Amino acid sequence: MFVFSIVFFVASCSRKKDKFLSRNFHAVTAEYNILYNGQIAFTEGRNALNDAYFDNYWEVLPIERMQVFDEIVLPGQSKNEQFTRAEEKAVKAIQKHSMNIGGKEKNPQIDEAYLLLGKARYFDQRFIPALEAFNYILYKYPASDKINQAKVWREKTNIRLDNNELAIKNLKRLLKQEEIEGQDLADATSIMAQAYLNLKVVDTAITLLEVASNATKSSDERGRYRFIQGQLYNQLEIKDSANYAFDRVIELNRRIPRIYLISAYLEKIKNFDYENGNKIEAQELLTKLEENRENRPFLDKIYHQIGTFHLKNNKDSLAVVYYNKSLRANSIDKVLKAKTYEILGDMNFDETIYAEAGKYYDSTMLNQKLNSKPYRVMKRKRDNLDDVIQYEAIAKANDSILTLISLPESLRLSYFERYIEDLKVKDEAEQALAEAQAEAETNTATNNLGIKNSNAPRTGFGPPVSFQQGQAALFYFYNPTTLAYGKNEFVKVWGNRPLEDNWRWSTKISSISEVSNTSENNVEALATENVRYNPEFYLSQIPSTEKEIDSIKKDRNFAYYQLGLIYKERFKEYELSKNRFLNLLDSQPEERFILPSKYNLYKLYELLGEESEAAKLKVDIISSFPDSRYAKILTNPDAVSEKDENSPENIYAALFAKHENQEYAEVIKSTEAFINDYEGDVLVPKFALLRATAMGRLYGYDAYKEAINNVALTYANTPEGKQAQHIETNVLPQLANANFAATGNGDTSDNYKVVYQFNSNNPEKITAFKTTLDEVLEHVRYYRLTASVDVYDTETTFVVVHGIKSETVAKTFTQLFNDEDQEKIKEPFIAVSSTNYQIIQVHKYLNVFLNLNNN
Repeated sequence: MFVFSIVFFVASCSRKKDKFLSRNFHAVTAEYNILYNGQIAFTEGRNALNDAYFDNYWEVLPIERMQVFDEIVLPGQSKNEQFTRAEEKAVKAIQKHSMNIGGKEKNPQIDEAYLLLGKARYFDQRFIPALEAFNYILYKYPASDKINQAKVWREKTNIRLDNNELAIKNLKRLLKQEEIEGQDLADATSIMAQAYLNLKVVDTAITLLEVASNATKSSDERGRYRFIQGQLYNQLEIKDSANYAFDRVIELNRRIPRIYLISAYLEKIKNFDYENGNKIEAQELLTKLEENRENRPFLDKIYHQIGTFHLKNNKDSLAVVYYNKSLRANSIDKVLKAKTYEILGDMNFDETIYAEAGKYYDSTMLNQKLNSKPYRVMKRKRDNLDDVIQYEAIAKANDSILTLISLPESLRLSYFERYIEDLKVKDEAEQALAEAQAEAETNTATNNLGIKNSNAPRTGFGPPVSFQQGQAALFYFYNPTTLAYGKNEFVKVWGNRPLEDNWRWSTKISSISEVSNTSENNVEALATENVRYNPEFYLSQIPSTEKEIDSIKKDRNFAYYQLGLIYKERFKEYELSKNRFLNLLDSQPEERFILPSKYNLYKLYELLGEESEAAKLKVDIISSFPDSRYAKILTNPDAVSEKDENSPENIYAALFAKHENQEYAEVIKSTEAFINDYEGDVLVPKFALLRATAMGRLYGYDAYKEAINNVALTYANTPEGKQAQHIETNVLPQLANANFAATGNGDTSDNYKVVYQFNSNNPEKITAFKTTLDEVLEHVRYYRLTASVDVYDTETTFVVVHGIKSETVAKTFTQLFNDEDQEKIKEPFIAVSSTNYQIIQVHKYLNVFLNLNNN
């Protein structure tokens, strides 16, 4: 009887019957069963999104915590299983409990189902389907109590689809037509603020956030909205209003996530007035934040801000301490770490500690998004620093060697005796530390072996053995400390030896002069154990021949000149540049460096406002080098401007135009003259690269390879030198093939050319033939043919016809002409594929090709 009653009850609750019992059965079942589980899944998914989302407090926070990904979600795929489950529950509620009778929905829970459906799709980042769900509510359920929520969610979706103007228009209409309040008002105004932020209308966004923060029921949201207000006031540089907004965040105290509280304090410190503010009070606040145990998760941010506070108060050493504390706090904020590394790098750069600065800049790039604008800026800065590090190392090392060379024998001996005493102390300390660490790790490994393998099988001799853990822990090459110790011992005994045959031979040891451009510590690596503490060994390594000393001086002088240019042109470090040029001139440099160094020094004196020094140098240049371009510039600067035909820039432009006009011999001759006359000028590498290109066009692959290699080596640290290195590594191997491709097999994959050969000493004949050929080619039907004049070498010039698709047509080329035109063109020609023509030009293999064809 009971079972019959249940069956009768269920059967009477049909979705097609508009009865009290049916309506309430389906409404209650949908609400407290399917939709309840769907809401739980949705809440769990939303919480997971919030937990995974990381706010970037270095930028204005978004109103809503949701990371939008670029990946396209295909049908049937999902980014979060909980949202998929919530969507399935919403669909199930609609399918099983919808009561659409007479075009009207009788189940009051179905609009809730559609709202859940849209929200689940929204957070799963399928915005178009989400928009469909919200629009369906507005279309089918205009009297729903959820209608305002549906409108707000629709506009949130429109904003995600970048329809900001439409969202603002619809939200304005909602606020005007409806008397909404509470959380609905907060949601509507906050999301409208986001739309205005996307359109860069900051002041309106601030006003809307004020409304939202007052209307919301969530303290979390209130804290976020007020914090964003403070950020926006900072963006507008209205610091008083920003600090007031941050104070309102701080007032919420424990009602909001602590990250908002700490960030509000730190933002106020960033706005501190270092000229008129109470520094003691600000430092006490920072100390209080540092010492508060509840703030331990945020010490990375606090330490960074304390470091910045000390840096702006010119307490650099304290700043470095706190910046390093920030880095050691294991922060997950990559932007914070990147900024900290960059600041430390800049501090080292300002102190001219370039190698350390380079390391910090490397760490900066590791914490930046690849190929982002900050990354590209930092990479450019780091690449520029490579040259500074290299040339400073050369200058420092070579100066040290030259100083040793200038000392008398007794002072040299005493210098190396002191050096050896320091070296002994250093070696003993390193050995003691390495042995202690090795012993500690061995003991730890042994203890772990006994603990982890107490039940391991015995071999019959000794303790239990684990081949998986015990041996791995004790094996020499698996222990980084013992491995490092072993490497250090090897270097002490043998020095730095290349990995090659006969590496133990004494001839593999270089002299000091050969490593002078790397590191001052390399001299230690040259000494084997027998001579490591023998001063006579180090004395013997000092260069003594005139050739060696002269080479060291030249390298040092070139390094000083390059450093002067780099500091002046790239970094605008005029004092550093001035010092390097003065060092160069004091070192009795080669003649080619004297005049450009003096002129650059003159310009630096002007930039630094040292007028008297500039005037002296001006007189010196004019009197000592009266016929030079620099003297003409100083004598009559108005006449010698950028429009001067003799300026390097205009000379290069003219030579480049000649290169485009295939006047390769003239380009080679003129660039050689410029390189010789203006050695040391910043444009010399450009002329050298242009010369190499002209050499390749005129003399072929071998000459091009040699010239490019010379540019890559001579100007290695200039953009042109790096471009030459790229050509040498990537382009030349592609041009190296000198084997002609087989033709005549019916292959139509290649184009063909018709080549007429002329003597270069008869340009009038070449011009006349080219003019006639152009007229004849216009009469050819079915083919669009063109002609060009191509220089082959110093004696031969080609007139080439392009646009032929077949070898047969190329070989019977003149048959394309009418009788009259055939009378005009009677010169002999060569039919050649485009691939083979390239080989002819690149390798200058015309005779080889002709011999192959004749055979």
